[in-house]
Formats: sequence, structure tokens, C-alpha cells
Amino acid sequence: MKEIELLAPAGDLERLKIDLLYGADAVYIGGERFGMRANATNFTMDEIKKGCSFAHSLGKKVYLTLNIIFHNEDISEVDNYIDEVVNTGIDAFIISDPSLISYIKEKYPNVEVHISTQNSTTNYLSVLFFKEQGVDRVVLARELNKKQIEEIVSKTKIDIEVFIHGAMCTCMSGRCALSNYITNRDANRGGCAQVCRFSFKTDNDNEFTMATKDLNMAEYIPDMIDIGVKSLKIEGRMRSIYYLATVVGAYRKIIDAYMNNTLTDEYLEEQKKVLSRVANRETSTHYFMKEANYTDQYYTGRSEASNQDYLGQVIEYKDGYLKIYERNYFKVGDKVELFTPNKENVIFTVEKLYNENWEEESIARHPDNIYYVGLDTDIKIEEYSMIRLIESREV
Repeated sequence: MKEIELLAPAGDLERLKIDLLYGADAVYIGGERFGMRANATNFTMDEIKKGCSFAHSLGKKVYLTLNIIFHNEDISEVDNYIDEVVNTGIDAFIISDPSLISYIKEKYPNVEVHISTQNSTTNYLSVLFFKEQGVDRVVLARELNKKQIEEIVSKTKIDIEVFIHGAMCTCMSGRCALSNYITNRDANRGGCAQVCRFSFKTDNDNEFTMATKDLNMAEYIPDMIDIGVKSLKIEGRMRSIYYLATVVGAYRKIIDAYMNNTLTDEYLEEQKKVLSRVANRETSTHYFMKEANYTDQYYTGRSEASNQDYLGQVIEYKDGYLKIYERNYFKVGDKVELFTPNKENVIFTVEKLYNENWEEESIARHPDNIYYVGLDTDIKIEEYSMIRLIESREV
């Protein structure tokens, strides 16, 4: 049976744990230097070590991004940083600058080198070049279609990684300079201001945007696996714990069902619905099945409503009650779903609700407060279990 990796983003140690518990085989993280998400929380050396220890205890992996476009002042200090990171137990570096390959592979042959999507690799000759240099994996540019990916896989026989979900760049991955010119923040050195998501006024005072819709490849996971893609990658190191648990959990179920020959159209539609409800932007498959066009972008404004389905994180389950750390409003009569890292979910209606002083309530309306919700279940409720709304409320 093929080994297919589900790779998830982690902006901090809690997100790393949630990714792995909900089914990711590996996570990618950023350190405090040389990564493309300078505005994320990012990991200290001690946190990288703790993250690697947790992942390895589960038989899983951690990759660190070193994927900025390096300038002279950066490159002089990166070797020492690599040495420090290797000592934490990291499994691979995701790099954009080919000059780092020889240092890592010669000094640390057991640590993998992955070429970042920031390198904009779009053809098999480039992949073969990197393979000859000792690279273990190439993360392809996101602007490739199915046929192009399949040809690269078949002609290179190297691990190929492809994005399957999350935000897309309006410009060619790794080649955007909008942020540099408009905000003086270097998009290719970790400072992207996401200018492509700004709203602009035209001469006749209309609104113009150039933002892309998000990527969602749930329907084509079987195609990805069949053409030989090794790693399926989710975007979003700055996303919420609920988003990560939901997206990782849904793709884990799709992959497992397909690999076990149990994926039905109904089951796939169910997981696609779960993914659609966690999104705050419209989604598309972009380049995979056709040339991307205006239907894959927002040109005249867009709506990005904050998701209200995430109701709270479960702190414990005792004596028939869930102790909930509330995140969004819910009430008695709501139909909700308890979902867990062990993939055992329970759909139930909220019938009993109490505040942290065990005073009966009809509505939980105070985010960050503690509430108790009645539930009779025999399933194991693990750490980082959550509850979400599954049906829209009547207005």
C-alpha cells in the first residue's frame, strides 16, 4: 500500500499538537528566523525541541521552513541557525535557496531537504536537478495542472508534495513584489502584507479586488494519490485551532477511506460539507483541472464572514457533562456535534446547560467563559475535543 503523507501547518505548539492528534502525519513550522511567516507566533528553539519530541512520540515528523529569499545579510548567519535547529530533532528543512542544500546534506545526511513552493518549481528538469543535488522532496508550485504534476512525478521518481487546501497567492508563488512596493514589507522575506486582498477604488468609484478564492482539493484527493503525489499539504500556519482540527480531520478521513477502498460519493460529500462550513472564503480547485480564470478570483468585492460554527473546546467529560471553554454563542435546542481526535463524533441536541457556577442557563452567550453541557455517551473524549454547530439556527 502506498504511504501518503498528510502535512499540516502549525503556528505554535498547541496547533502542532492538534494537527498531529487530528490525523496529520507531519507538520511544518517556522522558527524565529528565515521563515515566510514573520507575523506568525513561530517557534523558539525550546518549542521546536518540544514539538519534535511530541511528534516523534507518535511516530510523526516535524519540518522547519527556511524559505525566505536570502540576501547577503541573511546567508552569513543561516549555517549556525541550521546547526541549532538540527539539535532539536527536526526531520527536514523546507528551503527556497539552493545554496543551503550542500551544507545540510553534507553535514546532516539524515535530515531531509525539501524544496519550498517559494522556489516556483514547475517542470521535471528542475526537479531532476534538485534530485541530483541530494534533495529528498520538491514542493511544486501551486500553478500546475493534473497532467503537469503527473508528468513530473513519473519522470523524476522523487517525493513530490502538492498543496491541497488553503489560501492561494494572486501572483506566481514566490514571485510577488506587491507588498514590497505598496507597504515596504518584503513578501519574499516573511513580511507579506497581503496587498492582493486589499480593496481598491476605480476612477468611477467602484470597488476592485484581485484576491484569489481559497484552494479546496477534497474532490480530487483520489486523483492526487493515483498519480503518485507523496505529500498532501494544507496551508495556514496562522489559522485557528478549530480550523486546523476540522480541515485536518476531514482530509484524514477522505485519505483513509480512499486507501481502504471505502470512499463513497456520499461520504466524500459529507466531508466536503464539513470543509465548506469552516471556510470564510469561497473555494476553487484553481489550476488542477483547467486554466485558472476570473471565476477563481474576486474582482468586484467579496464577503469573508467570520465562522460561528465553533462553539467551544472540551476541557473534560465527567458525570454526564461536558465542561466547555466557550468560543461562540449557542443555546438549549441547538443541534451540535462533538468531534474528537480519535474520529469518534457524536451529534446531539443541547438539552441541559449550566454556567461555571452550575446555575442553569438557556443561552451560552459569553465567550471565554466555562459552561457545562449535558451529554450521555460512552466514547472516549480526548484532549482537544471540540463542539460545533451543525445546523443553521432558525431566524
